[in-house]
Amino acid sequence: MGLALLLAPALTSPAIARGAPESFADLAEKISPAVVNITTTTTVAASTGGPSPLVPEGSPFEEFFREFQDRGGQGNRPRRSQALGSGFVISADGFVVTNNHVIDGADEILVEFFEGGELPAKVIGTDPNTDIALLKVESEKPLDFVEFGDSDVARVGDWVMAMGNPLGQGFSVSVGIISARNRALSGSYDDYIQTDAAINRGNSGGPLFNMDGEVIGVNTAILSPNGGSIGIGFAMSSAVVERVVAQLKEFGETRRGWLGVRIQDVTDDVAEALGLEEAKGALVTDVPEGPAAKAGMKAGDLILTFDGKDVEDTRELVRRVGNTEIGKTVDVVVLRDGKEETLAVTLGRRETAEAAVPASAPATEPVESEILGLTLSEMSDDLREQLELGANADGLVVTDVDEMSEAYEKGLRAGDVITEAGQQKVASIEDLENRIADAEDAGRKSLLLLVRRGGEPRFVALSLE
Repeated sequence: MGLALLLAPALTSPAIARGAPESFADLAEKISPAVVNITTTTTVAASTGGPSPLVPEGSPFEEFFREFQDRGGQGNRPRRSQALGSGFVISADGFVVTNNHVIDGADEILVEFFEGGELPAKVIGTDPNTDIALLKVESEKPLDFVEFGDSDVARVGDWVMAMGNPLGQGFSVSVGIISARNRALSGSYDDYIQTDAAINRGNSGGPLFNMDGEVIGVNTAILSPNGGSIGIGFAMSSAVVERVVAQLKEFGETRRGWLGVRIQDVTDDVAEALGLEEAKGALVTDVPEGPAAKAGMKAGDLILTFDGKDVEDTRELVRRVGNTEIGKTVDVVVLRDGKEETLAVTLGRRETAEAAVPASAPATEPVESEILGLTLSEMSDDLREQLELGANADGLVVTDVDEMSEAYEKGLRAGDVITEAGQQKVASIEDLENRIADAEDAGRKSLLLLVRRGGEPRFVALSLE
């Protein structure tokens, strides 16, 4: 059986190394009162097309099976479903952090405390992008709580403690070490701490503590072939969680910075085509209407620094932009035509912009040619209609790809549209031939193409040899 990455469903750090303590009991005793179990109740709609016993209509057993289902509450009636997870209190007045997937869709949420008693909770806000939810309970007395620590100074090999409600067994503690840092699983804002502390179903939303009793992660997922812990667990780092929680607490939603570009990582062949010594930075593939366009950014720009810090790759840029204050004007250094330029970009808000659809929308006599393993046609009204492109769409349409070519290996297919070559627009076969000649004259071994498929752009470097 293959490994599966599972969301464990509802289910200031020292700068020097420490040896293992003689006992973790004091730490467990200190933090336990702030850790909670979370029970959610959800109404499940009546089944209309699910499996039922194979009993022929009119059979003497038909009525028996109907009565049996009704007694078991499994007839076509709405039913109540419960799930379990974990969380932790972050303030005396009752704010509780957990995973979004623990409480998503719940009709009722109950928070059970380590020292007994339970309280109903309401949802203050959620962030599906980081799988974080903020809840609030009302208590007559101040609650025990824990504080966030600095996950950025935590190191591989440091001791950590996880606490939660694994497999619905109640409050439980496990310890281990940080196995890896800065893991990315699936999201743009991922920054997971990997740990071998036992994390199982039901631990979701529970805290991962450092040895000072500070929360440096929220236990979220496990890698497992069977649904149980094999020592590969993931906790979203407090560097991400603390910022999300602060926004949920203040606004009831997240408010992330927005640059307004589409980007891709720089591969070795793309770096060579751009004349770079190393593959780093974020390559701009498209600049729809937005902050970057207003600042003069163009497709083909290579983003080197953002707000004074070097950009290693697209993931780092997305996180850094998202964590920057909306409305702030930042300096973005780009490489354009071999020269560095500094653009002042005033960031917008991602959540507002995500629903925007970039506009698209000239006509020419179709001319075909075979170049670099591609059969290319100049744009025509017929091709625009076939490919469902806008009336002003331009470029060279790929009508066929040699399956033995590098272009095929790199994913180019019929229907793709090449809009730029050598970071200059191409509208004709002659344009492309001129770009190839320019690259060869400059001693380039490859040519960088901007390719669009279904409106989504990406850069592909093809060898000229």
